Amino acid sequence: MAAAVMATMNTLSTTARPRPVPDRILRRVLRIPDRAPGAGSVAAAQSAFSRSMIVSGTRCLLTYVVLPFVAPAVGVATGIGPILGLLVGAAALATNVISMRRFWMAEHRWRWVYTVVALSVMVLVGVLMAHDLRELLT
Repeated sequence: MAAAVMATMNTLSTTARPRPVPDRILRRVLRIPDRAPGAGSVAAAQSAFSRSMIVSGTRCLLTYVVLPFVAPAVGVATGIGPILGLLVGAAALATNVISMRRFWMAEHRWRWVYTVVALSVMVLVGVLMAHDLRELLT
């Protein structure tokens, strides 16, 4: 009898509960296969988060400090700013998407909060990239 109860409890505890609709939609958008919770590593998600924020921060540092002030002071051509901004911006967007995927694959408890932060950073980087593209085209 006790073995049957334990077997039933194990079955109930390992049965995956259905995901909420917003979770399913975002997993589909991020192209994350639906599998058992905990399939990704929380450490990998946090490492990807750090990497994406470093790339986005580097882009801002280049855009607002190095290219406008330091590059002209040392005689580097100022016309490379928009090109470099677009390249680093594309890398920032890619690392943000990668880190969002890692958070979602790991079923990280802060995945929705991080998603809002990452999307906010991506919008800001997108605006900066649009500005760089406009500078190149004019």
